Amino acid sequence: MNWLVVAIAGQAVIGSSAVFDKILLKRRSIEPWGYTFWLGVLGLFAVVLLPFGYMAAPPAIIALALIGGAAFLASAFFAFRALEKIEASESLPLLGAFSPIATLIFSLQVLGGGLNIADIVGFAFLILASFVLFLAERRDFKGAVLPEILMAALLLGASHVISKIVFEETSFIIGFFWVKMGGVAAALALLFVPRVRTLIKATRRRTGTNGRFLYFANRGYAALGSLLTSYAIALSQPALVDATQNVRYLTIFILAWIVLRERFRGRDLFAKLVAAMLIVIGLASLALGEHLRATVPDPNRPIAWGVTFSQKFSRELNGNWRGNFLAVTEELRPERMRLIAYWDELEPERGEHRFEDLDWQIAEAERAGIPVVLAMGLKMPRWPECHLPLWAATLPAEDREAALGEHVSRVVERYKARGGVVAWQVENEPFLAFGECPERPEWALEREIEIVRAVDASRPILVTDSGELGLWYRAERHADIFGTTMYRKIYPRFIGPIFGTWEYPLPPDFFRAKEHIVRLLSDRPTKRFVVIELQGEPWEPRSLSSYSPQELVLSFSPEYFRDTIRYAEETGFEEYYLWGVEWWYWMKEMHGVPDYWDIARNLVNNEE
Repeated sequence: MNWLVVAIAGQAVIGSSAVFDKILLKRRSIEPWGYTFWLGVLGLFAVVLLPFGYMAAPPAIIALALIGGAAFLASAFFAFRALEKIEASESLPLLGAFSPIATLIFSLQVLGGGLNIADIVGFAFLILASFVLFLAERRDFKGAVLPEILMAALLLGASHVISKIVFEETSFIIGFFWVKMGGVAAALALLFVPRVRTLIKATRRRTGTNGRFLYFANRGYAALGSLLTSYAIALSQPALVDATQNVRYLTIFILAWIVLRERFRGRDLFAKLVAAMLIVIGLASLALGEHLRATVPDPNRPIAWGVTFSQKFSRELNGNWRGNFLAVTEELRPERMRLIAYWDELEPERGEHRFEDLDWQIAEAERAGIPVVLAMGLKMPRWPECHLPLWAATLPAEDREAALGEHVSRVVERYKARGGVVAWQVENEPFLAFGECPERPEWALEREIEIVRAVDASRPILVTDSGELGLWYRAERHADIFGTTMYRKIYPRFIGPIFGTWEYPLPPDFFRAKEHIVRLLSDRPTKRFVVIELQGEPWEPRSLSSYSPQELVLSFSPEYFRDTIRYAEETGFEEYYLWGVEWWYWMKEMHGVPDYWDIARNLVNNEE
């Protein structure tokens, strides 16, 4: 059963129970000792669950469950103490913010494990919603009550984590029963304190017979919510379940509007709507996190490994770009290859067309049986990103776009009969503002795609976007195949001179989450998603040829390359194009460092 559905149902029950309490009691102040006692004693109703799954539990687990139940009741006492002094609308959101944080800290220390990227985002949004609710409702908040709220949060977090341990060591029903018995025992212990016993009796006398019946009926209803949230804890991470407390406040907000006829205006209404939006986003993100857990990539799935080859970059490094290319096709033998139709290389002067080198590359790839994705356009891989002929750079923007369209049409026309070309890539990361590129109109990409389809409608069109910085959606909707980049260690343009290279703090689930979200929004959710550039070389501010091999190995070690490959496999894609084949060859041939080349060769040939 999905824990999130159970948790939402449980929190909604508890929230609606709070509204019924407000109708029944019609008073703000409460007596903490009396409320704590009756809350604990009502745990006796857990005995009704025993016929549905009784089993013996180890004494140590029973003792731990009793401690967890007592901690829960102690948490309730401090929460009631806070409620005695300030409005529930102030204290409960603060408790809803602090207790999930406490639960998370305890969980990480005791249970281990962690959260995926969607869990973290959802958790953060829900905590933020709690603070928004608190700030919106803050009227007569007293700082002196904060220690009680923090104590309630710490005890509740401890109780949740203890309950999770108990549920994992025995059945849920038995675990829940003994946790509730811990609360019952703690409540009965209060009767041994004369002053507390007097306060409990006074609380009972203040509730009339009819009101008492309805109150206890509502407590039984609230117990159902407690049962559901406990079951959600048994199914999932306690901190995530605790973070869904905000559903209570959303329920209270809706029922107060409908049932109690409360009207919210101005700042209050705005804050509640903002909080509601944050709660919905948070819950949606938690749902995505659960989906990610349910769709963990199969480590034994078939993966196609390809490479990108840049004639221009290979020539810059070692001059022998043809030797580099033949080494790729004959030694590495990748399953895919992306080649690049640089406009400034193919048409260095207007009307002068030099296709010989690209013809040779495609012919050699065909001879080796390697399918080719041919990239074309103005913005292409490798710095300065936009490879514009000098003659075209002086043209007005409209004339330049027309000339580019002619170039793209000419490339497709020339190679559409070649069986080795399996897809056309139009532009490279067209929606990422990166590189030395001229301003382009919004319709430019669409026009290029239209030109390609007009010349050859038989092959799919691939459009790419940045894996870390791009939103993907704009690129994906133009594509038959969507391609993302995947870089882990970069040299940021603005902060790099101060801090040097920087590693993205993104787990593999970041890419899986983006893929699932974009597919959900796509009109063709089953289209292929590939990693078109998987980092396999250092990212430095100068040309790699200006660094010593030792500096480059220090920046991007062979082990880091292996780790990047493992990282990529965990993102769940089935097709990857490695980036850096020219550098591997240069390091091997010019500097006697074959490690990168060997890692890639073993990878694509399944020798590792």
